[in-house]
Amino acid sequence: AFDQTVTKDNSLAVGFFQRGFVRLQLEMYEEALCDYRMAFTHLRNNPFIDYKQLGLRHILNAWEVLYSTAAAQCRLRQWQEARVTLEKAVVWRPEGRTAILDLALEQVQEHLFLEAMQVPLGEFFRPRKKEVEELDSKDFLGKPKVISSIIPNDEYIGFEPLRPQKQGFYEPSADALR
Repeated sequence: AFDQTVTKDNSLAVGFFQRGFVRLQLEMYEEALCDYRMAFTHLRNNPFIDYKQLGLRHILNAWEVLYSTAAAQCRLRQWQEARVTLEKAVVWRPEGRTAILDLALEQVQEHLFLEAMQVPLGEFFRPRKKEVEELDSKDFLGKPKVISSIIPNDEYIGFEPLRPQKQGFYEPSADALR
């Protein structure tokens, strides 16, 4: 499902973030690391993205994505890269709230694995009712109709712009008059 999601909207950072978490759980560490990097890239240097407008009551923070990236790097035993990533996460974390990252840096120094972050359990995309109603197909043109010419000698079939009129062409034929 996450593959289909990121295929349909390849700039949905939270889709890559969640797929990265699932891949980490499935021990697909390289793919998880790639997904976390894509999620961070799609944050486009924003400290967070609020998905409430789309129907997901979650704010994806850049530091959480970096923390999860470090968790994937730990699984791949890339301890130095994980430390650098966590130091980068400290920069993105709001001032005075770096205790979780300080603890993570200590764990990485001791070569202990980190647990990746995820969207809270039970949170789902729930688009507003109005947006869901808009998904129904609408017929703006109506039913197709077959239109025939009322001019008896006109044997043209097809679509084209208006044709210049010819003298006598639009006169009814002798057969039609009978």
